[in-house]
Amino acid sequence: MRVGVLVSRIRVEEKLLLKELERRSVAFDLIDDRKLVLDLAERSLAGYDVIVERCINHSRALFALKILGDWGLRCVNRYAVAEVCGNKLLTSSALAAAGVPQPRVKVAFTPESAIEAMESMGYPVVLKPGVGSWGRLLAKVNDREAAEAILEHKQLLGTYHHSIFYVQEFVAKPMRDIRAFVVGDETVAAIYRTSEHWITNTARGASTAKCELTPELNDLCVRAAKAVGGGVVAIDVLEDPERGLLVNEVNYTMEFKNSVAPTGVDIPARVVDYVLAVGRGDVDPDA
Repeated sequence: MRVGVLVSRIRVEEKLLLKELERRSVAFDLIDDRKLVLDLAERSLAGYDVIVERCINHSRALFALKILGDWGLRCVNRYAVAEVCGNKLLTSSALAAAGVPQPRVKVAFTPESAIEAMESMGYPVVLKPGVGSWGRLLAKVNDREAAEAILEHKQLLGTYHHSIFYVQEFVAKPMRDIRAFVVGDETVAAIYRTSEHWITNTARGASTAKCELTPELNDLCVRAAKAVGGGVVAIDVLEDPERGLLVNEVNYTMEFKNSVAPTGVDIPARVVDYVLAVGRGDVDPDA
C-alpha cells in the first residue's frame, strides 16, 4: 500500500492522520500543493494506491482531484464530491434533489431579484458566498436597507462568486449547531458547537461538547453524505424548533481537531480505515 497525502501545510488534523498511518506502518508521501506540477502527458503521480486530499485552498484541491481522477487514481475525496461540497449552491441543489431536509434557499442573479427573494422569504435571512469556509463573509440581513448595502458591496467586490446571490432562511437555532462526521456509510461522531453569536463555527470561537448519535441524526447525515457523493465529509446540522433537524452545509476537507476529545472517538483512525479500504479496492467510492 502506498498513500499520497496532498497538503497545503501540516495542521493538527494532518499530524493526526500521518501519525495514524505511521502507527500502522503504511508507506506514504507528502505532496505539497504549493510545489506540485502536474504534467498531463506523463501522469507523474500514478504510483499511488490512494490519494488523501487535505488542501486548504479549494481551487487547488478541486483541479488536482480532477486531474488525478482522470488518471485513474483513487482519491479521498473524489473530484465530484469536492465540486459539489465546495459550492453552497451545488450542495443545496444536491440535497434538495435527494429530498434531504434543509433550510429554504433561494438563488438570484441580480441585486434586484435578490431583494425580491429576501422579501418573499421574510427577514431576517442569511446571505452567503457560494464558495467560502470558516464562517467568513456570511451576513445576517435584518431589513431592506441592510440588504441594499450588502448587495452593493458584493457587486463591487468584483469576483464571480459574489455575483450569484445565495439567500438562505435564517433558522432560530438554540445558540448551537451540530457538526457530524460521516465516514463511508456511517456517522462516526458528532459535536455541539455553542456560541452567543449566531455563527457557531469553532473557527469563530464556538465551544464544543459531545452530541449523542441518534438513529435520526445518523440517517440524516448519511443521506446528506450520499447526496453529495459520499466519502469522508462533515455535516453541519441545524435544530429547527418546529421542523427538527436540517442540513446546513457539507464539508469535504473536514476539520476534526476539536472533536476527538469531546466525543472520545478516534476520528483519524476511522478516516484511515476508510482510506486504506479505498486503496485496497474493498470500497468503491464511485458506488
